[in-house]
Amino acid sequence: MDAQRLDGHKKVLGILYVISAALTTLGALLINALLSLIFTFAFEQADPEEQRVMDFIMALTAYLPAIIIFVFALPTFIAGIGLLTKQSWAVIISLIVGCLKLFSFPIGTAIGVYAIWIFSEDQKLSRTAS
Repeated sequence: MDAQRLDGHKKVLGILYVISAALTTLGALLINALLSLIFTFAFEQADPEEQRVMDFIMALTAYLPAIIIFVFALPTFIAGIGLLTKQSWAVIISLIVGCLKLFSFPIGTAIGVYAIWIFSEDQKLSRTAS
């Protein structure tokens, strides 16, 4: 495989990473909205003792989307932007994100396998060029 085709694959992977990060962020925000709605209805039906417990749980779940975004979506977005702008540091971050995506069956697994394949081909290409 030549370097030009490999750059095209890296661009596609960067786009996939940005889309994946956006969908993860959207999913986290939708989960937060759904949990808020459920807790609001449940809070109205609870007695004062249960309301105190629910206040604590609601406070914890308010941070859930931020944690999901920080741990999963932000590194994916950074790797995608790095690949699209052809940054040298993006290769290692993209490979790490690709390996972590292997655990997100089935779409993340496909993206992770694609990422590993791209960077193994990149390694082969750089060895033959030397």
